[in-house]
Amino acid sequence: MEITLISAQGLKKPSLFSHHHKPFIILTATPPSGGHVYTTTVDLHGGVNPTWGDKFDLSNVADATFFHRTYSCIYLHVYTNRLLLGPRFLGFCGIPASDIADGLSPAGTVRHLSYRLRKKDGSRGHGVVNVVVKLESSIFQTRLPEMNFGRVAIGIPVKTLPALGD
Repeated sequence: MEITLISAQGLKKPSLFSHHHKPFIILTATPPSGGHVYTTTVDLHGGVNPTWGDKFDLSNVADATFFHRTYSCIYLHVYTNRLLLGPRFLGFCGIPASDIADGLSPAGTVRHLSYRLRKKDGSRGHGVVNVVVKLESSIFQTRLPEMNFGRVAIGIPVKTLPALGD
């Protein structure tokens, strides 16, 4: 899987002490796989509407099992780089594996996704992050046994009917 972090829009305006945002994104996955952490470049000029265009190959993170775990998610944490005080958290969002695969789409599928940022406590934050996700064929070559079963139906047992002609 390849993910491209395109842009963000409407980030919270800088405080009086900070004149300009210099945003970047830290990307992680849950469940963690080998502690992989990816970071975009810092956008020095975009301010509250930054653009990156940074691509990351997540084939070592998003394998077939990633798409079958209930809580698999890719997290994007948006920060602004401050000269003296270091990075300041602006918000985060989670991209569930189900949004990416959506019924295990054909290999090579490209999805354009947008997510609202959240504050540390999970409440609604300022801004939206735009990403593009491209699925690779290798993800779909390995099919797990769970994929072969249909949805479970719960019903009421039916009384056995006598055979015809009895």
